[in-house]
Amino acid sequence: MSIKKEVSLRVTSQTRSAELPAIAGSEIRAVVGIDLGDKRSSYCSLDTRGGDLGEGVVATTADGLGLVFAGKGKMRIAIECGTHSPWVSRLLQELGHEVIVANPRRLRLIAESNRKNDKADARTLATIAQAAPSLLKQVHHRSERVQLDLATIKARDTAVQARSRMVAAIRGIVKSTGGRLTVCSTGAFAKKALESCPATLRDALTPLMRIIEQLTAEIRQYDRLIEHKMKSEYPETAPILTIPGVGPLTALTFVLLTQFFLNGLHLFAKQVFPLVLANLFLHLLVNLRAQLEHFQFLGKLADQSF
Repeated sequence: MSIKKEVSLRVTSQTRSAELPAIAGSEIRAVVGIDLGDKRSSYCSLDTRGGDLGEGVVATTADGLGLVFAGKGKMRIAIECGTHSPWVSRLLQELGHEVIVANPRRLRLIAESNRKNDKADARTLATIAQAAPSLLKQVHHRSERVQLDLATIKARDTAVQARSRMVAAIRGIVKSTGGRLTVCSTGAFAKKALESCPATLRDALTPLMRIIEQLTAEIRQYDRLIEHKMKSEYPETAPILTIPGVGPLTALTFVLLTQFFLNGLHLFAKQVFPLVLANLFLHLLVNLRAQLEHFQFLGKLADQSF
């Protein structure tokens, strides 16, 4: 049975009360909490006054989520931050919903709950999103483009770590038999180490050295890809490259990470900073008024003394 049929049957048989009729409009007509799982996710639907609309289970796929949440009017949907939350939040936003990605470490009602199960967590998310959404401590994910470019850097790092572990393992095996390999760079290890490898260990270590050689070629391909991305898509890396010792990998990583920080700073300056200024201004007015009343009191005392 296909995933779409499975989700359709699940929605029809188990969550008929949670189905919402398709309706146009920009007002929020329901509040939903989704406890994201690796294969299936539990969800709970409430109306805007907290009334129960039902609950159900949906496959954690784009097709499954689209089948349940597409064309049902605007909803406020709360999910916990996790492995699937970046792409799920983007998908639900594209479907026209207001999405809150909650920080699980700040949500003690779920993290420290005695009733720790998917349905209970989904209901808790929905209840808080309906009554006090600010308590969910929203997390803002990186854009899809930044996430994909960072994935290239993380994949390269994985290859580098795998190669380093293999090199260390080979050197340790050779030392344990009384031998010692030539000191060389990791990039040239596969060729130079084979020359100084004891004959008794060549059959055991040659396959590992071939894997190291292949990993080195893939890492160089990653380096070319990163340099191409940097030059074609991120011209702001050019000034960073003028710093001695900084290469394309460091420059691109810095730009990708700080870009998210600067976007958050812009959001702070746009939404939070005016409130901070207003608070400071009111605090200043209160202090000025208190000082003025104090001076007036001192003036009255001076008049009475004369």
